[in-house]
Amino acid sequence: MTRHPTDILDAARTLFLKSDVAKKYGIKDVVFRPIAAAQWRPLIEQGQADVAWGGGPTLFDSLYKDGLLLPLEGDEVKAALAQIPKTIAGMPMMRTGADGKVYWVAWAVSSFGITINTKVLKAAGVPEPKTWSDLASFDYGRAVLRGMPVTGLSRLTQSTSNTRIAEIVLQAYGWDEGWRVITLTAANGKIFGGSEAVRDAVIAGDIGAGWTIDFYGYTAQLQNPDTRYVIPPDTSVNGDPIAVVKNTRCRAAAEAFVAWVITDGQAIVFDPRINRMPVNPNAFNTPEGQKRPDLKSIYDYMLNLKTIAFNDTLALAVENVVMYYFDAAITDNADILQQTWAKLVKAYSEGKIDKAKAEELAKKLAQPVTFTDPETGKPTKLTLEYAMKINDKLTDPTYRDKIYAAWREAARRQYQEVATQIP
Repeated sequence: MTRHPTDILDAARTLFLKSDVAKKYGIKDVVFRPIAAAQWRPLIEQGQADVAWGGGPTLFDSLYKDGLLLPLEGDEVKAALAQIPKTIAGMPMMRTGADGKVYWVAWAVSSFGITINTKVLKAAGVPEPKTWSDLASFDYGRAVLRGMPVTGLSRLTQSTSNTRIAEIVLQAYGWDEGWRVITLTAANGKIFGGSEAVRDAVIAGDIGAGWTIDFYGYTAQLQNPDTRYVIPPDTSVNGDPIAVVKNTRCRAAAEAFVAWVITDGQAIVFDPRINRMPVNPNAFNTPEGQKRPDLKSIYDYMLNLKTIAFNDTLALAVENVVMYYFDAAITDNADILQQTWAKLVKAYSEGKIDKAKAEELAKKLAQPVTFTDPETGKPTKLTLEYAMKINDKLTDPTYRDKIYAAWREAARRQYQEVATQIP
């Protein structure tokens, strides 16, 4: 059972079936079932699966707690586990039970970050970003004044990876400050129709820094030597697990497959179509790995990085609000938001207002709106608590349309009001 796309699965099957491991265990084929996580439990209960692969640690920890994963106990798999770091960027790369046994192990490392074009940033006269908030800075705003919008992100309703980045920012900085960072990042650049478009704009040099998932950054590095993938310390990194499931009918062969995936099978991550980060440092000693010093330098950096402890439950509890509020308040009002921000940056740069006043107005411009609640008719501030309360209601298109319109109008009024306060 897997959540992986076919490029990973096809590469793994081809390479594995040629391996000595497959011959030793008489494995003639690997059948992949790319199905929704909700369908995994019944398959495991019915004994119709051997291995679970890909889908993130939250899913695998849930299977582990329900007793649906078997410990990895064979000699081969134990020898393979010994090659894997216990943590990367402070996050676990394996789940060890109270019994001291390992129940899942990461096969690849996933992260969310910023893909930058160093040439564009240099031409724009702005420093390379180190944190998410750097993209929301007055420094980057000055590049906008010179006609060089340097940042890029996607409409959140069009990108799961950019939605996850928005959720990371909101958890790293807190609700109000997080929305300031997100809103001013959009004010400093362009909003695209999807995350691939963000990546392509960085590669092409249309923007200098864009929100991306890690493998988009690695792809950019291959295509344009001026690009680089940056991992902010205020981000989230996790290991993508693989495990043997309860009721497997061929446990030894299943463990052998897991052992292969985290050792010789690591070669597939270097396939240009896949471009993932291996979990096993020995992968960089292979002929394929030695051709990717770009990935090795990021891997070494991540080893000792301390990132935020991302809360999946909290992210899911506000996900609909985050997506639709971004599109209503920011995407649909990008024109007036960017005009007001440019006016504020200009006033500050020309000394018409001091730093304290500029920051106060920036906070007012980008704070979550107070709007007329379509159900009560009362003025309501979009707090984290309110977002959690209404999140599930946004699945109803009628309700969603009403609150979307209320957010859009309130944000427009807020941007216009701030514009009147700038000399």
